[in-house]
Amino acid sequence: MSLFKIHTIEQAPAESRPLLTGAHQKFGFVPNLLGELAEAPATLEAYLTLNSIFDKTSLSPVERQIVLIAASIENDCTYCVAAHSIMAKNMIKADARIINALREQDPIPDDKLQTLAEFTRSVVENRGFIDEQALSAFTAAGYSNRHILEVILGVTMKTLSNYANHVMDTPLDDEFKAEEWSKDN
Repeated sequence: MSLFKIHTIEQAPAESRPLLTGAHQKFGFVPNLLGELAEAPATLEAYLTLNSIFDKTSLSPVERQIVLIAASIENDCTYCVAAHSIMAKNMIKADARIINALREQDPIPDDKLQTLAEFTRSVVENRGFIDEQALSAFTAAGYSNRHILEVILGVTMKTLSNYANHVMDTPLDDEFKAEEWSKDN
């Protein structure tokens, strides 16, 4: 049982209420992750701000979701894998074959996106100490130094939410249950 409360807009600390209201407007509900992060308004704001900044990168919407899901898989965050799988498939209309292959850790049927997923996993697994071979493979696939730093931004965002979900034991929202995931499956 989690020690953390899932705040509603009305029950949240005052500084978190406008942030939760914005999330409700965007998603049609307040995801449990955000309701729990509302306990610490600065943490909630940091996560939402990082998300907004990550959306401004030169990575496509599908590439951004690949980064977020790959990092979440590497960090074993069942909540974020499910949530971003729903977002990828339903909000940005990513090819379900790509997302399913990523979730199952099978080869993605797109070489460039496969390289992006591998590079993201390497960033997480090696805590940013990326070897020359991984960097060369990434740039040979058509990515640049800018993309390297943008992947690190996405990993940073997911590290915040992945670790918070682990500590808070965030229950999966009903809206995300269709994409429930675990490493054991």
